[in-house]
Amino acid sequence: MNPHEQFREEVSQNIEGLQQDKKLQSESLDWVGVTAKHKYTYNFSWMGRPIIQFPQDMVAMQEIIWDLRPDVIVETGIAHGGSLVFYASMLELIGHGEVLGVDIDIRQHNREAIEAHPMARRISMIQGSSIDPAIVDEVRARVAGKKVLVVLDSNHTHEHVLEELRLYAPLVSVGSYCVVMDTVVEDMPEDAFPDRPWGKGDNPKTAVWAYLEENRDFEIDARIHSKLLITVAPDGYLRRVR
Repeated sequence: MNPHEQFREEVSQNIEGLQQDKKLQSESLDWVGVTAKHKYTYNFSWMGRPIIQFPQDMVAMQEIIWDLRPDVIVETGIAHGGSLVFYASMLELIGHGEVLGVDIDIRQHNREAIEAHPMARRISMIQGSSIDPAIVDEVRARVAGKKVLVVLDSNHTHEHVLEELRLYAPLVSVGSYCVVMDTVVEDMPEDAFPDRPWGKGDNPKTAVWAYLEENRDFEIDARIHSKLLITVAPDGYLRRVR
């Protein structure tokens, strides 16, 4: 076994250990819950744009992008555009690919900042509901025949995310991922989201579980959320296997 293979084997064993450490997993989830009260995910930016994600998940996305080298990354939910810029910067380093963002309401100041960004040449945006048939048709036409990675991060209700999965997951290339953000909502306290239409029992994770019952083309890549420990997407890294 050469040194590179040996290192990969050690990492694999590390992850297996983390998967078996239920106490550490519980403590990590407790940490997520406590920091949520302080809006922890709002404290980070990427190349000047607020990203509103855990840094750990962005490292995981970097690994996926580097390994896959997708032609197109489709993301539903734009907000300040930090994640669009992040994905575009990864593709810039690779020297290949584009990012397509979809949002029902792209605020003008955010659009202007994204369009003025150095990574803008790899970013396109579509305004409209991610589950509007006309919007889906436009996305489908733009990714046809390409290697596609999808990230779902818009409205977090069960009904909306399940419909997004039904519409966007089929666009994902075999071996690529459909990443569903904020599945951690299911693991948070009952009163964690008093001003939101989603919560325990009605969120992205329940949508993932429902979708996997009706579609066998995807599997949860548990090794990703197991090694991260701190993540907004437990059970949310879905790999297309067929």
